[in-house]
Amino acid sequence: MGALSSLHHVSTSLSLLTKPSLSLPPFLRPIRSLPPITFSSLEFNITFAPPKPKPKPPPNLKRDTVLDSESPPIHPNGQFFIPWIVRGDDGNLKLQAHPPAQLINALADAKTQNPKKKVDKAVKKKKEISAVGNASVDPPPKLSKAARRFYNENFREPPQRLSKVLAAAGVASRRGSEELIFDGKVTVNGSVCNAPQTRVDPAKDIIYVNGNRLPKRLPPKVYLALNKPKGYICSSGEKEFRSVLDLFEDYLKRWDKMNPGSPKPRLFTVGRLDVATTGLIIVTNDGDFAQKLSHPSSNLHKEYIATIDGEVKKRHLIAISEGTEIEGIHCIPDSVELLPRQPDLSRPRLRIVVHEGRNHEVRELVKNAGLEIHALKRVRIGGFRLPADLGLGKHVELKQSNLRAMGWKS
Repeated sequence: MGALSSLHHVSTSLSLLTKPSLSLPPFLRPIRSLPPITFSSLEFNITFAPPKPKPKPPPNLKRDTVLDSESPPIHPNGQFFIPWIVRGDDGNLKLQAHPPAQLINALADAKTQNPKKKVDKAVKKKKEISAVGNASVDPPPKLSKAARRFYNENFREPPQRLSKVLAAAGVASRRGSEELIFDGKVTVNGSVCNAPQTRVDPAKDIIYVNGNRLPKRLPPKVYLALNKPKGYICSSGEKEFRSVLDLFEDYLKRWDKMNPGSPKPRLFTVGRLDVATTGLIIVTNDGDFAQKLSHPSSNLHKEYIATIDGEVKKRHLIAISEGTEIEGIHCIPDSVELLPRQPDLSRPRLRIVVHEGRNHEVRELVKNAGLEIHALKRVRIGGFRLPADLGLGKHVELKQSNLRAMGWKS
């Protein structure tokens, strides 16, 4: 019976819903019969809770004044700030509501960015070129022990005399190096060495001079031709005259750029020209080269141009060609020639060629003939002639062909 009554109730409800004459409340009507909703007619009224009341500063607090330690600093708008501890003019610490003026000025003047380094375009381009060049060059091959031993035994320079090594390193001259060794100022591998003839290898042996370590690498050989001006001497000992080595100060200053990692050479002249003689003189740091060229046994021809005061006659030429005695040795020139007169030169000139290279040899030959020299200039050594465009006090580097012309084989 309960089931029948439930079915009767459901059927009654459905019959009521299907009758159009009956009006139902809006929430029971079908969804498709609801009218369209328009949002333009809706209005919203949103409100917020009132703000909290702000704390009021105490009436006895003044703005921008120094605060005591018991009351915290309060901004006029009521916000609290951390106080600044500042040392006053009297030296006492005080609490302050605003930062000190010195800090503000320092922050204003501070630079926020690191300054950019100026890069030279030429240096940058040079680095790029070197980087490209190094990338294309293959690394040196690794050699075996046998190959290195063969090179050291056959091609590497043998050990040299200690005095020669010191002179080549620019410590002093050969004679000065020997004096340092005799004075006990040179040590080799921790022991004092008093023998200049001791054989050493700078690459292997540890050499100290006056407490300074001698570099393992010796400077390269340098060969220079100088057009010596008048008034310069060829040694550096005398102070009343200027030395020709003073003309190479700029060259030595540029040495580190031209030869990075190599010590500076100690330059000296090959032979000498007196203070009044001008012209060609060789400057080097190779002692063997200087010894060979300056020694009379080398028979190296040297040509001079002598400007004479007065008239030169035939008897003068004969007297010069017969020679004269210098330092107990009779010196005879190789040739004597009277040069043709030139319109711009009023004095006669002689071309004299000698090979022994005795001290003041040309001047003694001319003086013995009864003539007086006005100016003397050396223009040739061996097969190398002084360049015509080389000015006084200027120098030029010698090539291997120039060295061979002077009889030197490196």
